[in-house]
Amino acid sequence: QFTTRVVSCREAELRPEGGGEPVRGFQVVLEDTILFPEGGGQPDDRGLIGDVPVLRVTRRGPEALHFVPAALEPGTEVLLSLDWERRFDHMQQHSGQHLISAVAEQMFGFKTTSWELGRQRGVIELDTPLVTAEQVEALEKSVNEKIRDRVPVTVRELAADDPEVETVRSRGLPDDHVGPVRVVDITGIDSNLCCGTHVSNLSDLQVIKLLGVEKGKKNKTNLVFLVGNRVLKSIEQSHSTEKALTSLLKNGPGEHVEAVKRLQSSVKLLQKNNLNLLRDIAVLIARDFKSKPAPKQLFVLHRKEGDSEFMNIIANEIGTEQTLLFLTVGDEKEAGLFLLAGPAEAVENLGPRVAELLGGKGAGKRGRFQGKAAKMSRRGEVQALLQEFISQQNPGA
Repeated sequence: QFTTRVVSCREAELRPEGGGEPVRGFQVVLEDTILFPEGGGQPDDRGLIGDVPVLRVTRRGPEALHFVPAALEPGTEVLLSLDWERRFDHMQQHSGQHLISAVAEQMFGFKTTSWELGRQRGVIELDTPLVTAEQVEALEKSVNEKIRDRVPVTVRELAADDPEVETVRSRGLPDDHVGPVRVVDITGIDSNLCCGTHVSNLSDLQVIKLLGVEKGKKNKTNLVFLVGNRVLKSIEQSHSTEKALTSLLKNGPGEHVEAVKRLQSSVKLLQKNNLNLLRDIAVLIARDFKSKPAPKQLFVLHRKEGDSEFMNIIANEIGTEQTLLFLTVGDEKEAGLFLLAGPAEAVENLGPRVAELLGGKGAGKRGRFQGKAAKMSRRGEVQALLQEFISQQNPGA
């Protein structure tokens, strides 16, 4: 916590990180702050000003802008509270990134070109097209050895024109930077120009787990990592999943993969058999309709199980030159599929109206109009529409 004073408060809008409509609120500037504004690859802090939640902290030159949902009176003394769990997570991930980047360059000459601290994992972009599994293993071993060595992490400030600035690792200063520059030192391992939040000793990182590499931008590789509490949370999630699979598959963790492979093979065989049966049923339904002494001009069928191929087989077997077919598959209370088939002119006229009634979308050509339906319960209205159309075409029928 930290006591400070409100300098200014003005109306503003905040665009949610996940997208959506902007949120109206206020941008507050304080005399000083303990909330980190987003920057340098690190997300911002969260906290409270009094009892007002801080929803975002951004930087404008030397100022931190605190976005809050309620106005605060300039000149008022306020108590600023920090969301420590979020802050400590960011400290662990950011210091871990410094350590990984420094050791990767020392061991293999891999330079870090950028990094991102995500909600679930961190990613370091390395300036190399290839990182082998053996290199990842050696890098993970080395960084964890340094954590066990309890290496101090210190912070110092230099004037922007100090010649020593040129000797530390850096990706350059922001265009709007003012004042001194901040250097984060991992004793004997790394000196890095950085504005972010860090631990004071590598032992605070607890452990680093490198999850592997992914293909990055041209000639670059993304190294995925977890640090500290994120490793513990990942193990907890994996253990919960392992327990659930053990219960479902009725075998030990070491047999899970083989058990799933067997299940996949069984499912593929069942799907194949089910598809063949559906095809046979479609042919039988069509032949039964055609065997009637006086086939009707309208054929309507709904089946819970089926797919587009099932409906098209029925349409192919019956033939659509004289008969109008309305076929649907799926749960009546949920979404499903539909097919309208028949004389081309009639289908072209009726197809969009059928789709509209079913609350869906579709397209068609050459006497077929098919698509998805959101309101399967309105099939009766579609049938009435088709029956009325046929009556108008054949008044004496």
